[in-house]
Amino acid sequence: MATEIERKFLLRDDGWRAEADDGEAICQGYLAGSEKSSIRVRVAGDKANLNIKSAKLDVTRQEYEYDIPLAEANELLNTLCEGPLIEKIRYHVRHGNHLWEVDVFGGDNDGLVVAEIELASTEEAFEKPDWLGEEVSNDKRYYNVCLVKHPYKDW
Repeated sequence: MATEIERKFLLRDDGWRAEADDGEAICQGYLAGSEKSSIRVRVAGDKANLNIKSAKLDVTRQEYEYDIPLAEANELLNTLCEGPLIEKIRYHVRHGNHLWEVDVFGGDNDGLVVAEIELASTEEAFEKPDWLGEEVSNDKRYYNVCLVKHPYKDW
């Protein structure tokens, strides 16, 4: 079984920017979301994928990801995905022995910034950077699939 162990945090300040890469624009949409799973289409640069993820509210979830043709991904985003689409710039920040992903949202989620870290186990220790704020791993509002139906601008 494919498993993702991911923790999600708000940010205290912009200190992460000093160590960040140039970032990559991401557009994603959801084809389906149910009590058990979500099916997402994502375009990042010139790559596209289809992702299936379990819907449980936990740092450990099943995740399956498959590359798909870019043209087909764009067609799915434009015709079959629920709106609004998720727009964000993803930055990578190396801190200690880990790589953080910092997502700066745009569109209907403008103003939202979160940092995520993927871990090998739920017990894995990691160094928390000074710019890291409150953990929101168990707050469903911050799940991308939830941001489609309840965008940050409406909070």
